Amino acid sequence: MAALDAPPQPPRTAARLVDGLVAAERAIADPATAPDVLSAAAHVQQVAYRRLGQRPAWDAAVLRSVPPGLRSTVRANVASRREFQSMSSTPSDTLPAWRIVEPEPADRLLAHYRAAERRFGVDWEYLAAINLVETAMGRIRGTSVAGARGPMQFIPATWAQYGRGDIEDAGDAVMAAARYLDARGFTRPGGRARALYAYNNHPAYVRGVTRLAEVMQDRPRAYLGYHRWRVYYRSAAGDVLLPVGYERERPVPVRRWLARRSDG
Repeated sequence: MAALDAPPQPPRTAARLVDGLVAAERAIADPATAPDVLSAAAHVQQVAYRRLGQRPAWDAAVLRSVPPGLRSTVRANVASRREFQSMSSTPSDTLPAWRIVEPEPADRLLAHYRAAERRFGVDWEYLAAINLVETAMGRIRGTSVAGARGPMQFIPATWAQYGRGDIEDAGDAVMAAARYLDARGFTRPGGRARALYAYNNHPAYVRGVTRLAEVMQDRPRAYLGYHRWRVYYRSAAGDVLLPVGYERERPVPVRRWLARRSDG
């Protein structure tokens, strides 16, 4: 697939975006896709959705051009992206004090989600969506401005009530998230949105997580694409890819960091 051969750049036109996105979605959906091609497809997919999230004027052309069977998936991913964008209107002029690491393998994380679903009845797709949104499925190590920690981002006081084991351990954190959502009424009639709102008190968060979970429920292999999404940070200089190995103890001016990277 030629559209997946080179590292992705933000598409300059709607037509180019469609070419890459359709190739990526087809590769992710195909069980025969090799792991390296799957990773490339996920990166193209991620960059395309981030770009389209910033280009509402392209929506009609993109939706006309993608195959009918992909339109609901495209709509849901773009809607989710815009929900999360709406939660932070001013891009930062600094990069965060994070450490970026490799996530646990997809099958191991899926086993954690399914174990939590069996115990508490919280759909695994919602746990995966929260894990993706909070820390890119465990890639981001760091403490949030609210003091939240670990792959599912628990405030220590909440962890003390709902956590068991290690707040930084993926299995323990996913189980705690399911325990918390169950306690907040996730499995009760009409309780799903209220439980998600309790997890993060913003209606856009509820809608964004729900859209991602619904994509995975409709297309289970979408999880494998999301698992390969990288860490992009929305900054005043545009989207910045934070690679595995990025590590800062305090925020760093984004333009200074980019200049150092370009200097080699």
